Amino acid sequence: MGSALTTIGLPVALGIIMFGLGLSLTRGDFARVGKHPKAVFIALVCQLVLLPGLCLGLVMLFQLPPVLAVGMMLLAASPGGTTANLYSHLFRGDVALNISLTAINSVLAVFTLPIIVNLSIAFFMPGDQTLGLQLDKVLEVFAIVLLPVLLGMLIRHWRTGFADAMDKPVRIASIIILVIVIVGAVASNWALLAENFATLAAITIVFCVLSLAIGYVVPRLFTVGREQAIASSFEIGIHNATLAIVIAQSVLGRVEMSLAAAIYGVLMFFIAAGFGFLLRGVLARTPALASR
Repeated sequence: MGSALTTIGLPVALGIIMFGLGLSLTRGDFARVGKHPKAVFIALVCQLVLLPGLCLGLVMLFQLPPVLAVGMMLLAASPGGTTANLYSHLFRGDVALNISLTAINSVLAVFTLPIIVNLSIAFFMPGDQTLGLQLDKVLEVFAIVLLPVLLGMLIRHWRTGFADAMDKPVRIASIIILVIVIVGAVASNWALLAENFATLAAITIVFCVLSLAIGYVVPRLFTVGREQAIASSFEIGIHNATLAIVIAQSVLGRVEMSLAAAIYGVLMFFIAAGFGFLLRGVLARTPALASR
């Protein structure tokens, strides 16, 4: 049962989630980056450079066991999740920018994620020659990430009405699938989770809070608009935890590497909501910041 969930259920689950992303995308979402090039560039630098560096520092600070340290780095290397669009909408961010960033990040992750994961394995687990994302596994990541997105985009192009009708059901299915995936990951590694829960919960909370803050503060330091900075914040702070879990369990074959993503996948929703309300309160009390 557990093996079937890992080898078949998880890739299918991620495929449905990425298919849902594709249903919401058009070619214009990729072309839209020209409207806010600075915002896109800064967000990508934060996502691809600052976050892995931040995560590495936190992993060493918290002294995680090697297998959990690699799991955290895998989480940091994962692109933004589609839920970022919802949070951006709720807290008055630039949702169109979110959609564009999610699309671009998902494409770039096919190339950047294997690099970060392989470097992390070489650093934290140098004696293990069985791990790593070689070409065949990279192609597997490509298949489960991009092909469902392309299929969803084609359906939106050819059958817009059907794509609109399927948007809500697929989103609901995505949430249910995420819950099942997380429960499966936790149940499969209960002993290891119980032993390291306090540390994993602490590091994932700190990582999520800092990710959200970096996503907002760094763009604002470079005079990016408030709505675009809010979009960047949620894009960088809400990771595609399901992708990290699938790669850990199905591609790398190490279920314990998915624990950090499983905990993050639960906590990030509450932390992101709290950050959004905090940000809204700060902007409400400081009209000058809200208008810039």
